[in-house]
Amino acid sequence: MKRTFFLVFVLFWSLLLSVGVQAQGEAFAPIRNAIRGSSSHELAEYFAPTVELSFDGDKQSYSSTQAEFVMKDFFAKNSPASFDFIHYGGSNEGTPYAVGKYAGKNGTYRMFVKMKSVSGALKIGTIDFSKE
Repeated sequence: MKRTFFLVFVLFWSLLLSVGVQAQGEAFAPIRNAIRGSSSHELAEYFAPTVELSFDGDKQSYSSTQAEFVMKDFFAKNSPASFDFIHYGGSNEGTPYAVGKYAGKNGTYRMFVKMKSVSGALKIGTIDFSKE
């Protein structure tokens, strides 16, 4: 009896955790589609008013408009051959993030996207590209 209860309990929590990860993945779906389509304009719709962009450790903060042009330039120089998020997570404070693999014409990058809450909505606060 105790073993059955334990198995049901573990199964229940596993199901809840998988639903949470799937929900995070769905939250990042439009961002993934914008990156796959190398659309800086679509991506910018999800930018916070200030966005931190980092390319191989060169980190700078931009307004959402400036960040759109920086991403447009990046996509022009490194159009994606493939892109997908490979891991979703959240900080202890509940801030969602995703790690992806971006294969462009000039190499492969590990991409980190972290959201932040802006007026009750989740917006992109950080994008970090690290060449592999």
